[in-house]
Amino acid sequence: MNLFLYLDRDSPVHRLDPRTKLFLMLGSFAVAVLFFAPTPLLLLLGVLLVYGALGRALGNLRRIWVLLLSIAAVSIVSWSIFAGGSTPLVWRATREGFLYGIGAAVKIVSMIISGLVFLSTTKTEEIVLGLIRLRVPFQAAFAFSLAIRMVPTIIGTAVTVTEAQRSRGLDTESGGPLARLRTYIPLLVPIFLHTLRNTDQLAKALESRGFGARRERTSLLTIGFQARDVVALALGTMTVGVFVAARFAW
Repeated sequence: MNLFLYLDRDSPVHRLDPRTKLFLMLGSFAVAVLFFAPTPLLLLLGVLLVYGALGRALGNLRRIWVLLLSIAAVSIVSWSIFAGGSTPLVWRATREGFLYGIGAAVKIVSMIISGLVFLSTTKTEEIVLGLIRLRVPFQAAFAFSLAIRMVPTIIGTAVTVTEAQRSRGLDTESGGPLARLRTYIPLLVPIFLHTLRNTDQLAKALESRGFGARRERTSLLTIGFQARDVVALALGTMTVGVFVAARFAW
């Protein structure tokens, strides 16, 4: 089971410099924060889906579609009830709250998809090298890369521990939701201890290899801005500019 999001494919987005993809992702975040109405946010979502299709990264959506639907449902229902408004729909839900909930749901989903496309088309090593080229201290860039790597590692550990306990007779399917949830609580101890042991081994490995001893470091990968990056940044800047202009003219 592949727990990492990166998809090793040949696409126009994969060939972009990691700094270009980082700027495009941050631009999409900025646009998402600017709007609350559903219409412009749906347009942004459409742009991001086209961008993800160009990067052949939409296949990863199948892995998180339940999460996206859950976030959208919770956002729409909660805002419909608690946002208030003058046009009632059902019970305490209002039309204004419903529209605001749709906008909030699309906003969150758009930001998740933008980050998903970035991680699906950019290697962790490229992210670190891009951050270093942006004058981010190596220690901070390395810590960021470890965070990206540790998430699937912890998930893999949880899956391994759960399957091992099931093979020993642990029943995680019987009972209601709360009963099934309680069966997973004892599994937290071995998962937590395994994670701590891996962290300790990683720290010892870094220390034994002289981590931080040299100020200048070399990299196997090479990155650099090319003509396609200039075109992508120009198109991204124009798109963000259109959205910003629409925001202040709304």
